[in-house]
Amino acid sequence: MITDSHCHLDKVKLDAFNGRIENMLNDARAKGVTQFLCVCIDMEHFEDVHTIAQNFDDVYCSVGLHPTHRDGLEPDVELLARLSTKEHVIATGETGLDYFHFKNGADMTWQHERFRTHIRAARETDKPLIIHTREAKEDTIRILREEKADEVGGVMHCFVEDWETAQQALDLGFYISFSGIVTYNSAEELQQVAKKVPEDKILIETDSPWLAPTPNRGKPNRPAYVTYVAEKIAELRETDYEHIGKITTRNFNTLFKSSDPG
Repeated sequence: MITDSHCHLDKVKLDAFNGRIENMLNDARAKGVTQFLCVCIDMEHFEDVHTIAQNFDDVYCSVGLHPTHRDGLEPDVELLARLSTKEHVIATGETGLDYFHFKNGADMTWQHERFRTHIRAARETDKPLIIHTREAKEDTIRILREEKADEVGGVMHCFVEDWETAQQALDLGFYISFSGIVTYNSAEELQQVAKKVPEDKILIETDSPWLAPTPNRGKPNRPAYVTYVAEKIAELRETDYEHIGKITTRNFNTLFKSSDPG
């Protein structure tokens, strides 16, 4: 029993699966993956994401606009809240801040306002936040505090920051999710963080089709590869694979209220 807490099923290339999402999911199910959260990153494709979730009982989805997207529909609180009421929608996001692709000194007000809009929608609907942060950890934590994101909680997805940032997120009631990056030899600092996160606050993910874990680094990622992340976390925390699968699935269900936490 294991959960991929963050994937983009609508973006994964299906060449290896005869063009069928069902085949890709069956590949993961055969390896013990029992739940999938398909994350929305732009409003134009929300219906695609939502349709996938509607078609499979073990797939859930979110509604949100990625912080780096500049074109397309900009949602307000009302739209995000309305779409959040749809069946199988269990989270708000992917949202947050990303300064990596913008020059130093660039005006990030538009990202800040979008982030605040998502937090307000999450608080209104009680749908936890999926947070993306890249080279923006101070502002991310500051805005989470200012907007009282602790009232709804969420997850720091694909976490790559230091232990201090993890502690601040944990203090706000957020979970910490690790992707295939934690399996890379160069990720020593992140691996230390993975050892320290409390057992009841840890999640695992693929972020597929990106960031495939070792031994598939550089190749297209897929939900089945969350098993490699679980293996690495088990190794780092000196426990067994089954235990990591159990606690991360329980944490997922607790956070997103997707089923009985068990």
